[in-house]
Amino acid sequence: MTSSHPGHPRAVVWGTYDLGKPRTRILIRGLREAGVPLTECHAEIWAGVEDKASLKSASQILRRLAKMLVAYPWLIWRYLRLPRHDVVIVGYMGHLDVLLLWPWARLRGNPVIWDAFLSLYETVVEDRAMLSPRHPLARLLWFWDWLACRAADRVLLDTAAHARWFESCFGLRSGRTASVFVGVEPEAFPPLALPSPKRPETPRRILFYGQFIALHGIDSIIDAAARSDPREFAWTLIGTGQEAARIRARLAARPIPHLEWIEWVPYGELRERIAQADICLGIFGQSGKAARVIPNKAFQIVAAGRPLVSRDSPAMREWIGKGQAGIRLVASGDPEALLAGIRDLVASGETALDPSAFQRLRTPIAPAAIGSRLLALMRGLTDAASRGAGMEISRS
Repeated sequence: MTSSHPGHPRAVVWGTYDLGKPRTRILIRGLREAGVPLTECHAEIWAGVEDKASLKSASQILRRLAKMLVAYPWLIWRYLRLPRHDVVIVGYMGHLDVLLLWPWARLRGNPVIWDAFLSLYETVVEDRAMLSPRHPLARLLWFWDWLACRAADRVLLDTAAHARWFESCFGLRSGRTASVFVGVEPEAFPPLALPSPKRPETPRRILFYGQFIALHGIDSIIDAAARSDPREFAWTLIGTGQEAARIRARLAARPIPHLEWIEWVPYGELRERIAQADICLGIFGQSGKAARVIPNKAFQIVAAGRPLVSRDSPAMREWIGKGQAGIRLVASGDPEALLAGIRDLVASGETALDPSAFQRLRTPIAPAAIGSRLLALMRGLTDAASRGAGMEISRS
């Protein structure tokens, strides 16, 4: 582990942040690799919950609320007893955390960085269509997002496109948001060896893994599989989620013999599944959110060195740029475009690229790069706070 640097701002990571998500683990690791003196003040309430939207029964919700009732008084008491520090970081999922922390951080004079990562309103109402925009709960979610943004000095998102949307949707001034890629855990997805040569008659193996939600565009993948020749491609889907029951009914009505569906594999086995694939898939949803985010799987697949086909979007262009061998960005919601992207990778020979071909894209998503970017954001906040304190002294 990298030792802390005495000249860096001292940070506290506070709240009920979800350590089951790579996003939070990578941010914390990145800060430590950047040499930031870091203290964690954490209560675990999300263990075992992969998808927060899956909490539907009264008993499930009550269990989480009970954990929160116990956790928050303890977290606040512990925070007030911590040694002096310069910045407080509230991790995902911290929509309630940041509101409860706000008065105590102000009391101690510490700026707050909130890793919003997503909007409750956008996710529930616009992306997953679980509520109508006119529903009272939808309006409450929008107000919750709006208020949480104002409890933080900086609101952190995963891409610049997502940050701009937050500014526009919630009326934030330019510069109130910042972006840091989700990144990848390199030891979980180290570069794979070159794939073995394939006989021309061997079907290419196509892999998708992830939650079955609208953002991922599962229907586009299934449509592409249905239109492909079994002698050409063998498809594997790994995942479950909000749309699983509908997808199951669809496949039961019209089976696709060369498509396999596996509901779940452990996180530690994903790299092995990627290794078995010739081409991996990203997301193909048509929502605004799908255009503003880069999914975890895209970072993981590229880190492992396998070819990727995903929807084109402003967010992906922030990372990929104009183009990259071994990657095809295609129109969203278009199974023919998806198939064309896969076939183009096969025809070009880019399914057998040396994994080092992706090194340009690995560098900005490594924990060290994530930590350095977040450190720069912290320095900007602490420098501004110091200038403000100096101005107050000069007036006195």
